[in-house]
Amino acid sequence: MTKQMKLAAYFNPTGHHVASWRHPRAQRDAHQNIEHYVEIARTAERAKFDMIFLADGNATRDADIEAISRSVQFVAHFEPITLLSALAMVTKNIGLTATASTTYNEPYNLARKFASLDHISHGRSGWNLVTSGQPAEAANFGRDGVKEHSERYSRAREFAEVVQGLWDSWDDDAFIRDTKSGLFFEPDRMHHLNHKGEHFKVRGPLNVPRPPQGYPVMVQAGASDEGRELAAQYAEAIFSPHLNIPAAKAYYDDVKGRMKAYNRDPDHLKVLPGISVVVAESDDKAAEDFNTLQSLIHPIVGREILSTMLGGADLTPYPLDEPLPDLPLTNASRGHFESIMAMARAENLTIRQLGERCAGARGKNSIHGSVKKVADYMEEWFAANACDGFCVMPPYISGQHDDFCNMVIPELQKRGLFRKEYEGATLRENLGLPRPPSRHRG
Repeated sequence: MTKQMKLAAYFNPTGHHVASWRHPRAQRDAHQNIEHYVEIARTAERAKFDMIFLADGNATRDADIEAISRSVQFVAHFEPITLLSALAMVTKNIGLTATASTTYNEPYNLARKFASLDHISHGRSGWNLVTSGQPAEAANFGRDGVKEHSERYSRAREFAEVVQGLWDSWDDDAFIRDTKSGLFFEPDRMHHLNHKGEHFKVRGPLNVPRPPQGYPVMVQAGASDEGRELAAQYAEAIFSPHLNIPAAKAYYDDVKGRMKAYNRDPDHLKVLPGISVVVAESDDKAAEDFNTLQSLIHPIVGREILSTMLGGADLTPYPLDEPLPDLPLTNASRGHFESIMAMARAENLTIRQLGERCAGARGKNSIHGSVKKVADYMEEWFAANACDGFCVMPPYISGQHDDFCNMVIPELQKRGLFRKEYEGATLRENLGLPRPPSRHRG
C-alpha cells in the first residue's frame, strides 16, 4: 500500500486566525459552546482525520488590554481534557489529543487524567507534552518567574519517564474480577514505581488500570535542541512550525536520526507541520476570503501576537511601519522565534506587516487557493519526505474546517494520499504505531 498522510485537526475555538471570530462563517461563542465542538469533532471524524488536537495555556494572555479585548484566543476556553472526555462520548474513531504542561502539573495527576481519557475513549487519547515559558502562567502558580529553558526540559524528560512508569502500574490482565474466588485483581500484577529522581519522588501505583493503548500517544512540538532530543526519546507525533520544505526536511531528518540512540524505529514518529488553509472553488475566491480575514486584524492585536511569539518582546517603542529590530532569544519557542526573524529579514517586513502575517496563522505555514493548489502543495511536502502529514489549522471554524473536509480531503483520497476508512479502533492503530508492552511483563 502506498504511504498515506496522517492528519490532525487543530481546533482553536473560533479558528486560528486572530480575527476569526469576526468572520460571518465562524461560531462567535465557540469558547463556551459545547454543541459547536460536538459538530466540528463529528465533521473531522467523517473526514477520517487521525486526531483532534487542542492546545492549552495556564493563563489569560498577559498583554495590552486593547489587544486582548479584541481576541478570543487564549483568553477564555474550555480545559481540554475535560472537553475531550465529553467529545469521546459523541465520537467513535477519531483520536483525542490535548496539551498539558510538565511545568505546572505533577506526573501522578497527569498520568491519571490521560489514562482515564484513554479508557473513556476506548484507546483514543494523546498527550501533547509541553513546557511553559510565559510569565503570566508562572504568576498563577506562585512562581516568581519562569524557569530557564534547560531546567524546564530536564523536568519534562523526568516527568515523561515517571508518567510512563505509572501507566505500567498494572499489567493488562491484572483485574481478573473473579466473583467465585472473591479475587478482584492478581496481587503480583500490581507494581509500585518507587521513582526517586532530581525533580520527582513518586511511589505509585496509579489508581487507574493500564490504558487500552498501553500508553496514550505522546505528542511534542519542541524545535530547540533539548526539544528535539526529548521528541527523539519519547514523541510519537510532532507538531512542527516550519514554513518551507528545506527547513522542514532538515528538521525531519535530524529528529528521526536522533531516534537511533533510543533504539526507536523512525517510522514510529509522525512529523506533522502546521498548515493553515483557506480553500475555495478558485484561487481568486480563496484570495478574496483570505484578504477579508486579514482586513479584520486590528494592528494592535497583530503587534501583540507577534510580541507573544517572540517571547514577550516589548515592541511598543517601535513604529508599526518600520522593520523589526534585532531581538535576543529569551523564553520564546526557538522554532517560532527563528522562523519569524528569518521571514522578517528575507522579506523586509515592517512590524505591522509581520504582525498581520503572524497573527493570521500565528507563525505557522499558510496557503490559500483552489482545491488543486492546496492538494498540490501538501503533496509536494509529503513527496519530499519533509513530513508524514499535517496538523491542519482552520483559520476560522466552522467555515474553513467544513470546506477543508468537504473539498480537500476528497481530493487527497482521490490521489491515494489519505485514507477512506479508519484502519483500526485506537489512535495508535490509525497512526501505525505499536502498542508498548508493559515493562513488567517482558
